[in-house]
Amino acid sequence: MNNGASFYFILIVVAALVIWRRTRSMYRPIKGNGRRILFPVVFFFPSISMYFNPAVHVHLMEGVVAVCLGFVLSIPLIWTTNYEVREDNQIYAKKNTAFIFAFMAVLAIRFFLRTHLDTIDPQTLTALFLLVAVSYVVPWRVISYLKFRKIYLGLHTQTAT
Repeated sequence: MNNGASFYFILIVVAALVIWRRTRSMYRPIKGNGRRILFPVVFFFPSISMYFNPAVHVHLMEGVVAVCLGFVLSIPLIWTTNYEVREDNQIYAKKNTAFIFAFMAVLAIRFFLRTHLDTIDPQTLTALFLLVAVSYVVPWRVISYLKFRKIYLGLHTQTAT
């Protein structure tokens, strides 16, 4: 599999896994106190070593643009991720098909940018797209965790009284 085909394969697999997990969570209660929502943030830590590679040349302005783009891409994901307490007194992700469209739009934007930024060397481009991914996954997951915790604490305060 060549480098371009492997990128598309990985993109499709990641998109399918995120959509599958998200739709599954709409029908299953979220277990525990919600810390699992933050796990994807932890998975980015090993990739930080990429920035210490001498072949990667990310300029400050490119990094700032990548972070800003990531924050902008996190907004629709944050808006479409909510939680609710159902009849069984468990917390579920709210059923929201807009999330799937928002997530697919984020992937389409990343795909479009990757195919049109051919003047940047591949290692630097990979580092920039990793920075974009971190910049939308971290705010999305942290705010999702805070939304969950608000409902979780309200539910447990309500049952304690």
